[in-house]
Amino acid sequence: MIPVCRLEDLPAGESIRLDLEPPIAVFNADGELYAVDDTCTHQDASLSEGWLEGCLVECPLHAASFDLRTGRPTCLPARKPVRTHPVSVLDGTVWVHVETGQAAPQPQTATATQGSAA
Repeated sequence: MIPVCRLEDLPAGESIRLDLEPPIAVFNADGELYAVDDTCTHQDASLSEGWLEGCLVECPLHAASFDLRTGRPTCLPARKPVRTHPVSVLDGTVWVHVETGQAAPQPQTATATQGSAA
């Protein structure tokens, strides 16, 4: 498990990017927490910088949209899903569960993204 932030530091409609390899974005979609690989499968754009509407995030580059619950694209130009990751909250801290060897921490672990809500 990788710690993300305190729950109160991730308000509804916002996201946080974890600078891992590969990067992971954690979203608070109306009180539900979701984590996906942060890179759009169409082109290399950060989904944490996109627009969040309900359980969908829209890529800021070409408007591909992904369902945060499944990782599946909901429209073109993306055709491949993004990988999803389980999220939990323990003692007020948000955690992302990644498989061993799946993501390696980099020096900076989290970057808040403000204003990504639709």
